[in-house]
Formats: sequence, C-alpha cells, structure tokens
Amino acid sequence: MEGYTADDLDRIPDLPPHAELIDGSLVLVSPQKVFHTLMLDLLTQSLRSAAPRPTYRVRRDMSVVLNNKQRPEPDVVVLHADAETDLTATWYPAQAVVLAVEVVSPESLIRDRSRKPQLYAEAGIPYFWRVEAQEGKPVVYAYELDPAKGEYGSLGIFHDRVVLTVPFEIDIDLTEIERM
Repeated sequence: MEGYTADDLDRIPDLPPHAELIDGSLVLVSPQKVFHTLMLDLLTQSLRSAAPRPTYRVRRDMSVVLNNKQRPEPDVVVLHADAETDLTATWYPAQAVVLAVEVVSPESLIRDRSRKPQLYAEAGIPYFWRVEAQEGKPVVYAYELDPAKGEYGSLGIFHDRVVLTVPFEIDIDLTEIERM
C-alpha cells in the first residue's frame, strides 16, 4: 500500500481528533495553545458575521478532500452554502471551499507556510489566509489564487485590522483577541 487515502480517515479506528492526511501520510496535531483557540473563535465569529447569507457558510475543524492523498483540516473554512447537504459529513470537497484559514502553531509552521498553501492552490481554492503570532499579537497574511499561474499572490499583511473586499466585504478587528 502506498500511504493512506482520503477515505481511510473515516475508517481508521481510534484516530485522534484533527488528524490530517498530507501526501498520503497521517499528520497528528499537538494540543493547541490559547492563542490558537482565541484566533479560531475570533475568525469564526467575524467571518460568520461578514459572510453574505444565504451564499456562504463558515465552519471550523472540518477536513477538505483535495484529492485521494490530501485531506487537510484547515482551522476555518468559508464555503458555498449549497455544499452543505449532509449534516453527518466529515469533510467538504475542495471545490466547495472559498477561503481556507490556517492558524500557525510551532509544530505546523512548515506545513502551514509551504505545503498547505501549495496544496490549496493546486486544488483551486480561491483564497488562503495564514495567521501567525508575532510578539503575542496576530498577523494575517492574506492571499488570492492567480488562476493563470496556479499560485497565490499576496492581498496584504494585516496587523491590527483585516479589511478586504474579497471574497466579500471583511473588516476584522484583530485587537479584539486582547479582550476575549
């Protein structure tokens, strides 16, 4: 057998929560720090408030099948509302995802900076955000897919506030994390 497949993740007994499949290999996630949890809460709440309904939905901790050997679990995803047809589903197809967000942890740094953006771009996910802590404060690196190159180009680096017009009007006060 040449590694695991995306379908295997639903069949492996006693697999720890948030296990991912990257290049056919299982990736187990270490316990998250408070910064990670607070950022997930802030981004999920803010994106849900901003996302036009009934067009989009915002979910966290759901895996995305990119292909047979790739099933990462972005921290937050914005997806087309019509993709959510089965409340027992454990994953979304890549074509349903509009924005994938990764909040970087020390153990995920290389994957979140290099491999995952490459995989998301190859799968055609239009937008990608990477969130890192710098001196305890969030920094959001936002990217848009260049369809001609199949790579992400920078939309900006945001320190105190994320203000974007794509994939919809977004205004997130990143300093809110200090008051959560």
